[in-house]
This record gives sequence, C-alpha cells and structure tokens, in this order.
Amino acid sequence: MHESPPHQQPVAGPVPASGQQPNFPAMPAPAGWRYKPRRALWDNKAVRAGALILLLALCGLVILALVREQTGTEGFLVGLGLAVLPVPLLVAAFRWMDRVEPKPWKNLVFAFSWGACAATLMAIIANGYATEWLLSSVDLAQRPEADKWGATFVAPVVEETGKAAAVLLLFLFRRRDFNNTVDGVVIAGITATGFAFTENILYLGNAFASDQSFGHEGVPAATAATFFMRVLMSPFAHPLFTTMTGLGFGIAATLAPRRKLLRVLVPLAGLLTAMVLHSVWNGSASLSPLAFLAVYALFMVPVFGALTWLAIWSRQNELRTIRTFLPAYQIAGWLTPPEPLALSSMRARGIARDVARRTGGPAAARTVAEYISFATSLAFLRQRAHNGTAGPDFTAREQELLHHLWTRKHISQPALTQASATLPRPFVPMPQGPWVGPYPPGSGWPR
Repeated sequence: MHESPPHQQPVAGPVPASGQQPNFPAMPAPAGWRYKPRRALWDNKAVRAGALILLLALCGLVILALVREQTGTEGFLVGLGLAVLPVPLLVAAFRWMDRVEPKPWKNLVFAFSWGACAATLMAIIANGYATEWLLSSVDLAQRPEADKWGATFVAPVVEETGKAAAVLLLFLFRRRDFNNTVDGVVIAGITATGFAFTENILYLGNAFASDQSFGHEGVPAATAATFFMRVLMSPFAHPLFTTMTGLGFGIAATLAPRRKLLRVLVPLAGLLTAMVLHSVWNGSASLSPLAFLAVYALFMVPVFGALTWLAIWSRQNELRTIRTFLPAYQIAGWLTPPEPLALSSMRARGIARDVARRTGGPAAARTVAEYISFATSLAFLRQRAHNGTAGPDFTAREQELLHHLWTRKHISQPALTQASATLPRPFVPMPQGPWVGPYPPGSGWPR
C-alpha cells in the first residue's frame, strides 16, 4: 500500500545580508503585514478626536437641559433666537482678521464649541458652588452683597479660566497652526463668542420668563433691556476679555524655545489681565447707571478701540512679513519677481483668483487660492526660522511647501503676475544675512 510522504517542515535558511539599501522581495504589502507596531489606544488620532467630540456633545446636552430647566421651553427658544444675532458679526470680524493666513475650520469649530459647551458648563457649576458657599458664609443681612461679590471676584476667574483652556489646548496640540498674536486673538475671540452665545441664551431666556410671569403685554420690558445691554451695547465684552489671554499665548508662540520661563509667564499675565477686565465690567453693573456709563465710556470703549487698532496693525504686519521673507525665494528662482508684491496684497490676491476663475473656471481659482495659502505659510515658516522658533523639521516643511507651490505654479503664477500689475511698486529691501535652508540662490524650480 502506497504511503504519502511525511509533511516537510520549512527549514530556516541563512540570515539575509544587510546593506545600505536592503531588498525584501518576500515581504507582503502593508495591508498583509502580521507584525505591526503596537501603540497605546490614546495615541490613535481618531480615538482622541472621538473622545473630544463626545465630551463636547455631552457638555452641550447638559447645558441644553440646564438652560431649558431655568428658562422653560418658550424662554429657551426666545433666548436662542435673540442670542444668535451677534454671532455671525463677531465670527466674521475674527475671520476678517485671520484672512491673511486662515486657520483650519476644525480649530475654529472646536474653539466655538468649547466656549459654548464646556467652558459654559464649567462656569455654571463652579459659579453655583461658589455662590452657595458665599451665601452660607455670610450673615443674612449681607446676603444681597454675596451675589455682587460672586459676580465681581469669582465669575471672572472661573469663566476666563474655562475659556483659556481652549486656547491652551490648541496651543499645545495644534502648535503648527498657532504662530503669532493674530492666531491667539482669533482663537480666543471665537471661544469667547461661543461662551457669550450660550450665556446670552440663559440671560435672555430668564428675562423673557420673568416678563411672562408678571404678565407683561406688548414689548417685554426685561427682555428688551437685557437685549439692549448684552446684544446691542456690549456684544464684544466676552471676546474683549478673552483676547487678552489669546494675546499672551500669541506672544509666547513667537518666543524662542530657550525662553521657557517667559513662555509661561506671558500667557499667565494675559489670563490675569482678562480676569481684571472681566471683574471691572461685572463690578460696574452693580454701580449706579451714571457710574456704569462712565466705566463703559472711559474704560471699556478705549480698550475696545485699542484692540481694534491692534487687530488692524497685526493684519498689516502679517502682510509685511510676506513682503519681507518671500523675496528670498524669488532670488533663488522659486517665485517670479512680481509674486512677493502680489502675495502681500489682499486686493491682488482677490484679483488673481478672479483672473484664474475667468480663464480656467472654479478649479483654477481654487488652485490659485491653494498656492496663495502655501506661499503665505512658507513666508511665516521662514520668519520663524529667522527668529529661531521654526523647530527641527524646518527643512522638511520647507520642501513640502515648495513642492506644493511647484505643482500649482503653471496656473497660479500668470494670474498673480497679472494681478501685480494693478499695484504700485514699493521699494522692497533685499534680505540680509546668510541663506537658511537647502536651496541656494539660483537653484530655481526642479526640472
């Protein structure tokens, strides 16, 4: 009877030889790998993003329940309809400030959601406990003053800390998108806009519920007064306070890594300034109407004016940065001579997109917009290298940006050249100092 041969076990062969460029002909494709690096669950970006979204969603649901419980369904809807009115204006103002190098929408959505949900929930819980503690710690005759103390000294600390947490998280985990004072102001302002939105729902909803309980007919008095004070007279209050924190983080982002102590103290100073401004504003509400108007006119309005001037100056400074650092790439042959001037003008950018749209359609306009964005990032990256804050991956990031420009130059450069013809020709000094980077002058575009 024929017997089948026994099963042959594979015999280990010699160890493959190593070399400068080893060859692995038997290795399967990555999809078929059996041995993969094991990482902690929290190292997965999808897990972190999902946990953050879940946290914000839970905070939003809790806030919704708390506000509806205090205001009632009708009061909540009225408060929501009135509170949303200043939000587009405030968001548009901060987006205008951020137009030179726009931040990713996901960062702005996170900032607004944190302010509207997480920071507001923290404030409601902490302020509630603090108020109860104050009421239980003072005499019965002093209890009316306890509410004023809480609003003046406790609420600013709690609320500004909650809003600053969003700025800190983006500063730590989205550092590549957080480079200067404009970034700090925009993130802080959007966060505070979300916070004010939820807070206005609560105040306006309570005012409407109060009017309904007293049976007011026609225009509800309390609702109208609250709307005038919070929406018309001071929609910028919370953004104004929190932008002080954003300024601190923005200044810290421009400091060299070796200045560790200053990079900690400056954001803390900004947070403290935000708390002081908030405290002054809340405290003025307990004064007489004339004293309140004096604080508003002599203190809050000038601070708001100074912040507005700073926003305009910072935007112009960003354009000057582009005009200063992109000529180095023009000298090296990566950009055409008209491009640094065109890229440092918001008007020329818009003209270039319009030219591309007329000649190549929406796809060409989108290509020019991407080219402008990458060129702007390149200018700011070189500025950080000049200041010693670019980081060890400067060369890799520079090459990536130059690659993106190269793949879009055939459509974008003619449009920018045509747009630059509409601008006056200012004197632009040549960059001084040794060249930083792997591309010496004259290297030009890769062939």
